[in-house]
Parts: sequence; structure tokens; C-alpha cells
Amino acid sequence: MSSFNKDILRTVRQARGKSQSQLAQEAGVSQGAISKIEAGLISEPAEDVVDKLAAAVGFPRSIFFEPDRSFGLPISLHGNAMYRRKASTGNRALEKLEADLNIRLMHIRRLLAAADLEAQLPLPALDVDEYDGNVELIAEMVRRTWFIPNGPLHDLTSYIERAGIIVVECDLSTIGVDGLTIRSLGAPPCIFIDQTAPGDRQRFTLAHELGHLVMHSVPSSTMEDEANLFASALLMPRRDIRPYLLGKITIQKLASLKPIWRVSMASLLMCCQSMGAVTDVQAQYLWRQMSAMGLRRAEPENIAVAREPARVLSEIVGLHLRDLDYSVSDLAKMLHVYPGELNALYAVKAEKPGRHLKAV
Repeated sequence: MSSFNKDILRTVRQARGKSQSQLAQEAGVSQGAISKIEAGLISEPAEDVVDKLAAAVGFPRSIFFEPDRSFGLPISLHGNAMYRRKASTGNRALEKLEADLNIRLMHIRRLLAAADLEAQLPLPALDVDEYDGNVELIAEMVRRTWFIPNGPLHDLTSYIERAGIIVVECDLSTIGVDGLTIRSLGAPPCIFIDQTAPGDRQRFTLAHELGHLVMHSVPSSTMEDEANLFASALLMPRRDIRPYLLGKITIQKLASLKPIWRVSMASLLMCCQSMGAVTDVQAQYLWRQMSAMGLRRAEPENIAVAREPARVLSEIVGLHLRDLDYSVSDLAKMLHVYPGELNALYAVKAEKPGRHLKAV
């Protein structure tokens, strides 16, 4: 018989945004008992206590007996968990983020036990120091390695997934996180991306997180700036975009270039600055214009960039439901959630398996 996993209790509690005292009140269990369980002082809670805790957090009791180890996300950037966040994000919100990602990774490990995820493209490891800090060259090397044609990069998400990386769409907007990348044992690299972000922001964030995977095996104080530079160079290579920046740079010109390069007007203006297509004085004038027109908050809907769909995770779910003959209830039971939450997380439906995977 499996043992009770104290780390899972903390994870599901934090995933529901509950403190120990809140959980104690809702479960009808003393806070002292919950504290002792999470500290490992009570290793095997009574059956009725487990049932009460499961009901209060809204997970099947079976989740408490899984052996998965929980990882921690540091507030500062270090190790193999790298994320971008707003400074206003509070500790409770970060705890919930950490817990949600632990649960998602648990699901991914279980789903991949029956699916062979085949990388069709190599994932380069190009250390910044070995390239003398030339991040633009690293971005060019990635484009060459992946045989990306010159010019605008179409469907970045597909290239990333073909390199064996799983893209997971989550609602991260309430905690101010655009995206984060995790490498963990038992799962391929995963990029978690805010599903509410517009397409141009989604693409830049994906490119930013890819930069971390390619360049940063260890943390550094410059890694966020390097990832931003990588994203810009990957999406807008100097050699390719330079002809588009000839002549006077105006708000109208930035707007006309956005649908072509599928990046924000703000990203295009920053690219113009870095390439010397505008002077600092001209750039400041354009930034003020964009602020006055409200373009720093939201760019025009008529030139909005469509989001790129992430396909692999839904294909894995579809493989279970169709090829492996799982029912929705079977799949929910395997992932230790109720069917309603399974649908909310993965929009369960029997999608056709893609080119990335097959049953094993």
C-alpha cells in the first residue's frame, strides 16, 4: 500500500490558494494536525482525516498517495526554473503558481508513460560565454539548426514543439507571469505560457523562454536581458529586417510592419533603436506618441497577431482517449482530478495524434 505523501498535501492546498488555517476550518481538522502532517510528524493520517482533506481541496483522495516529489520555484532566478514575473506578485500567488506547475508536471509525466514524444529537431545548447556574449549569433545558429527560412518566423510554437519541448497554456494573468520554463526529471523541457496574452506577446515570451533553454544551464545576473535579446534576434534578425526599416520610422510604419513580423509595435520600435534606424531623440518622440495614443497599453485590434496553437499536449490527451481507449473518467482517475477539472485543464477530446508522438 502506498504511503501518504505530505508534499502533495501542501501542493494541493496551495493550488487552491488555502492557508493551513483555512484548510483546517473547511476540512474540520485542526490546524495543528495539518501542520504536523505537512512536517512529516504524522506520517499516516487517519482515513477519515484524508477524506476530509480531499473533500476540502477538491481532489480525489488518491492524489495523496502518489510518490511524486514537489519542486520549489525560487523568487530569484536560479537553477533550472526560470520565469518572468511582475514585481507586484505576492508570496501567496507564487506559492499557487508553484503548486499548479507541480500538478501539471505530475500529469505530463503520467501522460508520457504511454506516449513516445519524438523530437524532430535538435535543441541546441549554446553557452553565452563560449560565444563571447554574442546572443544575436546564438539566435542565428538556432535558426540555422532548425532550417528556418530567412525573414519573418512563422509558427514559432511548432518549431519549439518539434524540438521536443512541451508548451503548456495556462491562465497566468492573475499572477502577472508571462511564461516560465522548467526542466525536471521524468519530463521533457516544458514552457508554461499565459493563455490570455495576445499573439505577439505569446510569441515573444516563447522566444524568450527558448533563449533560456538554449543559453542558460546556470543562472546569471544578465540572463533576462540575454533572453530578451535572443527573442528579438530570433524573431527579427538584423540582416532580414533591415530593408524594412529604411526611410522614416513612424507610428503608421510600425503598425504596417507588425502583421509581417508578428511582433508588437513596441518590439519593432526597440529593434529600430538597437539597429540605429532611429536616433534616441526620435525614439523618445515615438514612445511618447504611442503613450498618448494608448498603444503602450493595447495595440490596435485590426492588426492583432493571432495566437499560435500549442498542439502536442492536446495530442497526447487525445491519444489516450482514442488510441488507448481511455474514457474521460479513466483519464481523470489516472491524473487524480475530477472530470470537470480535467476538461477545464485540457479541454478533453479525442484529437488525432500528430507527427510528434505515438503510443508505446
